[in-house]
Amino acid sequence: MKKEYWDVTNQQAVEKAGEDLLEWTTILDAFKAIGKKSNDVVAHLQQEYDVPRYWARTLTTHLPEAAVKKALLFHKMI
Repeated sequence: MKKEYWDVTNQQAVEKAGEDLLEWTTILDAFKAIGKKSNDVVAHLQQEYDVPRYWARTLTTHLPEAAVKKALLFHKMI
């Protein structure tokens, strides 16, 4: 799939999944999503946060990129 397909804005995340991207990254970090199978993460988002399947999948695909950006920002602040 094209990269543009997975590009999500904060506004889209809030409108479709109820939280902004930073909050979803925090939620998925707390769930330790990086170390889990993507299907398990999608199921968690659907069951615990009522996220529609499409958006749960989109957020799990967005997570690795967001985690890298978050780590880079953290290191710039030190």
